[in-house]
Amino acid sequence: MEVITPSETEQLASLPLAIAQALARQFAKTAVARDQQGGTPKAERDQIRASGLLGLIIPEELGGLGASWVDTLEIVREFARVDSSIAQVFAFQHLMLATVRLFGTEAQWRPWFRQTAENNWFWGNALNPLDTRTGSQFEAGQREFHGKKSFCSGATDSDMLIASAIDAETKKLLIAAIPTARKGVILHQDWDNIGQRQTDSGSADFDHVRVDESELLTQPGPLSTPFACLRPLIAQLIFSNIYLGIAEGALAEARQYTLKQSRVWCGSLAAEIQQEPYTLLHYGEFWVELEGARLLTNRAAALLDAAWGKAESLTPAERGEVAIAVTAAKVATTRSGLDITHRMFEVTGARATTAALRLDRFWRNLRVYTLHDPVDFKLRELGDWALNGEYPTPSFYS
Repeated sequence: MEVITPSETEQLASLPLAIAQALARQFAKTAVARDQQGGTPKAERDQIRASGLLGLIIPEELGGLGASWVDTLEIVREFARVDSSIAQVFAFQHLMLATVRLFGTEAQWRPWFRQTAENNWFWGNALNPLDTRTGSQFEAGQREFHGKKSFCSGATDSDMLIASAIDAETKKLLIAAIPTARKGVILHQDWDNIGQRQTDSGSADFDHVRVDESELLTQPGPLSTPFACLRPLIAQLIFSNIYLGIAEGALAEARQYTLKQSRVWCGSLAAEIQQEPYTLLHYGEFWVELEGARLLTNRAAALLDAAWGKAESLTPAERGEVAIAVTAAKVATTRSGLDITHRMFEVTGARATTAALRLDRFWRNLRVYTLHDPVDFKLRELGDWALNGEYPTPSFYS
C-alpha cells in the first residue's frame, strides 16, 4: 500500500490536489472490496484526517488551506472517480462547514473553523428538512432535541454534527452544530442500500439531547438572505461533481477493459477492437455527453466562487444566476452519468459483468444518489426560467 508520510504531507501542503490524487490511488485499490463490504470506511476517513484536507475551505488565517470552491469540488470529483462514497462524506464535510458559515454568526463559525483545522474534525450530517420527526422543546430550562432522523450521511465516525429539529412553539426549523459524542445522540448502522454503500447514511435517534443556545444557527439563520441561500446550491453542485466523477471513473474503467479485454464481434469487419465502428460510435457519444456536463459543472463552480466572495452583499439576482447554472449542471450530470454507467457494458461485453469486477457499482452508486431529489423538478425550474424569466425559489433543494 502506498503510504503518505507526515513529511510528504508537509511537502505537499500547498498542493491539495496532489494529496487527493495520492489518496485516490490508495482508495482505488480497495474500492471493489469495500463496496461489497459496506459500513464505515474508517481507515480511509482517518487517512483523510491525516492529510489536512478536512480544512480545505477554511481560511488560512484560521489554520485551513483557504481553497476555493472550484478547487474543493475538483478534489471531490477526484475521489468520486474511484470511490463515490468517500467523495460524499468528504464533500459533506465542506457542506457542513459552509452551513455554519452561512447560517451562523462570525462569533460561532470562526472558532468552529479554527478547531476543525487544529483537531482535524470530521463533520457529519443530521440535517434532513423533509424528516420532521425530531422536535425541539425546553425541558427544565434547557433546550433539547428529541426524536428520529433519517439519511444521516457521514455521521458515524464524525466529531461534530449539523442537526435539525422542529421547534415545538414556533413550528420553525432549527439547525444546530453539536458534538457527535454528546449524551443522547444514537447513530444506527442501518444503511444497507444497493449503492453509496460506505456513506453511513443511516438513521439517528436524539434522546433528549441538550442543545445550547450558542449552538443554534439562527443569525442570520437558514435561507434568510441571498448569501445564506447559497447553501442548497453548494449541496446541489456537490452532487453534480460526484455524479460527474462517477461517470468519468466508469468511462476510464470501461476504456481500459475495452482496450485490454474486449473482443471484436463476429459480424464486424474490423480487425481489432480499437477500429470497431460501433464501439467508436459509443465512445464518441460518451465523450460528448461528459464534455458538455463538465463545461456546465465547471462554469457553475466558478459562479459559486464569485458569489461566495460577495458574501452578505450578494443580491437575489446574483444568487439566481448561480441557481440556474447549478441546476443545469445537475440535470446534465444526472442524465449523462446514468447513460454512461448503464451503456458502458455495450463497449465492454458480457465478460465485463463478472461479479469480481463489480463494474455495476458505478451505476448503483449513481442511481442511488440521483434519487436524492427528483431531477424532474430541476427541469421544471429551468423551464420556468427559460419561458418566464423566473429564478428558482430558494429552498433546501433549489
